[in-house]
Amino acid sequence: MLRLLETEPMHGYQIVSSIEERTAGAWKPSPGAIYPTLSQLEDEGLITIERENGRKVATLTTTGREYIETALADAPDPFAGFDGGSAERGHLRETLRELHEVTRRVARTGDPEQTAAVDTILGDAIKQVYLLLAGVDRTPPAAADTVTESADPDDEQ
Repeated sequence: MLRLLETEPMHGYQIVSSIEERTAGAWKPSPGAIYPTLSQLEDEGLITIERENGRKVATLTTTGREYIETALADAPDPFAGFDGGSAERGHLRETLRELHEVTRRVARTGDPEQTAAVDTILGDAIKQVYLLLAGVDRTPPAAADTVTESADPDDEQ
């Protein structure tokens, strides 16, 4: 939020919209995340909040600007990397939305056996994603290349 307010004073809805726009829709914070944070930043003296045209507008204070220049000087741009690849992220979001929807359906209407099976499937998926992030080879082992000998000694003749 401080990075956004560095460019111009904003009200809460503008902050939500700016974050959504700068993250190519990957994150749209809720008002429940924005307004308490603004209050905290105000309590810390980093911003001031004043009413303008019926809206509470947040503005960086001198202390807030100094904080950005010192404490955040080496911090990476929180919005970097959202300009490319948004189609892939959009596809992943859609996949997660569908997964959430079908999981809720099983939770509402599935029998205990189905619910347990989905729990196992999702647990395995979580493990696989962690292995992927850790760089672990998740390729299933290839079939043995060796020829299995017959258990019947007469077959060897």
